[in-house]
Amino acid sequence: MAWDTERTKTLLLEAATAEFSERGFAGARIDRIAAAAGVNKERIYQYFGKKDELFDAVLAAELVKVVTEVPLEGKGPAALGDYAGRLFDRHSLNGILPRLQFWEGLERGDYVVNREARASHCAAKIDTILQVLPGIDRADAADLLLSVVTLCDGWSVLPQLDALIAGSAPGRLARRRAFVVRTVTLMAESLTAEAA
Repeated sequence: MAWDTERTKTLLLEAATAEFSERGFAGARIDRIAAAAGVNKERIYQYFGKKDELFDAVLAAELVKVVTEVPLEGKGPAALGDYAGRLFDRHSLNGILPRLQFWEGLERGDYVVNREARASHCAAKIDTILQVLPGIDRADAADLLLSVVTLCDGWSVLPQLDALIAGSAPGRLARRRAFVVRTVTLMAESLTAEAA
């Protein structure tokens, strides 16, 4: 029977995603990843190289997923609020990407996996914001995008602060989502008004 390379890579990426998301880059162990995937750890080195290259592959795969699953569409401030709400929903269901990005920042400093491709993607996302909110300044569009990401990512990696500050009453998630959407919409309205 032939070895199914793609299936093995998929199993390794899934196991590595869970491991890095939970334990970060420094805390993750290749042995645990291989065991969780049911694969010999030598396959990791064969397919992905060193541990840092495996982390890079995991992060790149998760970034592609979020871009595909949560596009920015429409026109006007409400479109930005809608985007923030959908991004918040995704991260509420699956906080893997926010955790990976926080680990990346904490453990790797200013090192960025796939810097050119990610910078290009960020520039394209800023271009999209400029199409959604015509007339606003590019620097404002960049700050708005970073604010959306921070609002949506921060909640999923700081649940203890949310519970301490706001409590854990029923409906908290819906209230937090509504607040994120309202905040982003108001920021976009303010930038649009300034541009006019």
